[in-house]
Amino acid sequence: MQSLRSNSVVVIKLLTYSNELSEGKPLYVSSNSLPVKALNREPAGHSFHSAALKLRGCAKKVVEDKEDTSDSPKKVANNDVEDIPSYETYKNSSSSNQGKKKKNKSGKEVKEQHDHYALLGLGSLRYLATEDQIRKSYRDAALKHHPDKLAAALLLTEESEEVKEAKKEAIESHFKLIQEAYEVLMDKTKRRIFDSTDEFDDEVPSECAPKDFFKVFGPAFKRNARWSVNTRVPDLGDENTPVKEVDSYYNFWYAFKSWREFPEEEEHDLEEAESREEKRWMERENARKTQKARKEEYARIRTLVDNAYKKDPRIVKRKEEEKAKKQAKKDEKVMAKKKLEEEAAAAIEEEKRRKEEEAKLAAEAAQQQKKNKEKEKKLRSKERSRLRTLSAPVLSQRLLGISVAYVEDLCMSLNTEQLRKLCDKMENKEGLKLAKVLKNGNNDETESEEEEVVEAKQNGHVEANGFATQSPRAAAMV
Repeated sequence: MQSLRSNSVVVIKLLTYSNELSEGKPLYVSSNSLPVKALNREPAGHSFHSAALKLRGCAKKVVEDKEDTSDSPKKVANNDVEDIPSYETYKNSSSSNQGKKKKNKSGKEVKEQHDHYALLGLGSLRYLATEDQIRKSYRDAALKHHPDKLAAALLLTEESEEVKEAKKEAIESHFKLIQEAYEVLMDKTKRRIFDSTDEFDDEVPSECAPKDFFKVFGPAFKRNARWSVNTRVPDLGDENTPVKEVDSYYNFWYAFKSWREFPEEEEHDLEEAESREEKRWMERENARKTQKARKEEYARIRTLVDNAYKKDPRIVKRKEEEKAKKQAKKDEKVMAKKKLEEEAAAAIEEEKRRKEEEAKLAAEAAQQQKKNKEKEKKLRSKERSRLRTLSAPVLSQRLLGISVAYVEDLCMSLNTEQLRKLCDKMENKEGLKLAKVLKNGNNDETESEEEEVVEAKQNGHVEANGFATQSPRAAAMV
């Protein structure tokens, strides 16, 4: 090995030989990527140089202490030199990237697949990785794991040819997986199918304390938001989020549309169909199974939304407020109804009291009227007796033809007041005057009759027996 120093840069030119012989002579290979003979293998430039330095103990991992800049020949001047992974590294990496065999809901094993994101170094991003990130990661992985680049490490190992062939196949297989991963992830349909079968937590929380609602249901909604056809998924918010936004959030999830596919539910491989009819039958069966899986998926999402809606403290608070308002309205209606009933009862009671009062007054009035009638009856009887007493002289002398029947007729036809007035007129009168008053009854024409009698006397209309002749009016009264 020769070492040259030029302008503080160590230039190492490595010469080594292999145990393999060509035409009875050992193979010599230089690190300038120009092998003398390499059994149809060409070293890959810097990778070959790095591998050679490593085998000679001159290449070491980058020292953490970056301040050490000594010109030791055991340190590589180019810091970009990487350690070449061994065959076991590729073997383990390949086995770790192989997908585990999964079983669908019917118990049938589905075709295993590799972790495409891990192969490209995007295991932490997964479905969130953009196309630009996928391209960049693919370029880095392709440069790092290209078979031509890693073949140099195989040339410098002292293993058997069979082991080298196995390592070569592993490297090529790993590189093909990287290419396959890139093709799948850059194809929207294939990537959607792969993302649908990727590891996912389908757990739906059901119970939680009100204070832990956002900690429990927030991550659950974020997990399931990856399946949304609409990429603009609203945020769950917090306890201070307006109720209008909360309603919009749940409206979005109740109308949730998922792009998730279920290829593992397809029981039949269309490539195994022996005829067109059998292929169509397989397609129908696969479609029926996947449709059933989609319904179950939507039911799972609906359960998640229902559980969250029931436990959401903002919704619970609004329901309590609405319940309180309804109860207040109900109490108000009950109070109004009770008030109306009380007013109606009071009105009925007042009406009853009024009727009782009217009945009482009517009874008192009837009683008073009865008393008055009895009193009136007594007074009338008294006045009648008085009239009969005052009429006795006239009846005994038979003046003016007044009879008992006439007097009784007056007693029955005249009221108490009329009888009293007639009796008062008959007081202190005697003879013919008394008879005239009685004859006139209760009329106020007594004076005019007396004047006629006086006038008749003056005109000489007096009979020989001493009785005055009756006037036409008096005769008519008789």
